[in-house]
Amino acid sequence: MTRTALITGASSGLGAEYARQLAGRGADLVLVARDAAALDELAASLRRRHGVEVEVMAADLLDPEQRAHVEQRLDDPGRPVEILVNNAGFGLPLAFEKNDIEDEARHLELHVEVPMRLTHAALGPMLQRGHGRILNVASVAGFTPRSTYGACKGWLISFSRWADSAYRGRGVSVTAVCPGFTHTNFHERAGMPPGEEGVPGWMWLDASAVVSESLRDAARGRAVSIPSAKYKALAALARVVPSSLVARAAARGR
Repeated sequence: MTRTALITGASSGLGAEYARQLAGRGADLVLVARDAAALDELAASLRRRHGVEVEVMAADLLDPEQRAHVEQRLDDPGRPVEILVNNAGFGLPLAFEKNDIEDEARHLELHVEVPMRLTHAALGPMLQRGHGRILNVASVAGFTPRSTYGACKGWLISFSRWADSAYRGRGVSVTAVCPGFTHTNFHERAGMPPGEEGVPGWMWLDASAVVSESLRDAARGRAVSIPSAKYKALAALARVVPSSLVARAAARGR
């Protein structure tokens, strides 16, 4: 049976790269994002290049009714989803006191509640079949004190580690993907144009490498994937360095 992968935030950035790489491996796709035109363009390209089936679901995951359609798709026994990639997200400035609190609430919902709900929707059918794979795109920021973004991603890492230990014995693996600064449009959408992030060049990762390494780690059964040796080292260092120093270092960039 051909595998089907559902990817949120699939219209650009890491989500689109997951779509390209999974299609290249022969997986059929369900692409979820708000931008229907971008999804249609990507879907057409993947169908032509890889000959896979691609379903487009234009949905705002912060809208309960639209999110329910995605949950129902994950729970459809007649069209099983073997791989779920929870990737949708957005960034905010680090100055919490200056941010609109409603933006912060939406940020919390999209990074915590939405992946929790979609994971829950996917788990039932996966456990019934006895196999499935979930990737939750977190961030290396989840290991550092870094405003509400780090806090949200820290929750997602902890949740993923627990879920993997709880369900792996029943055939379902869960991996928290923790990239560092990656060349996508994420930072520009957060209000920081290219070249103004304040991050040295050596810290940037390529989206293709992040996705390929995370897929490899998930296939190997790793509950946490930190693409690149340099970020593995930085994450390990963050565990032993005083939190005040880590917080100052993490304040660079977006």
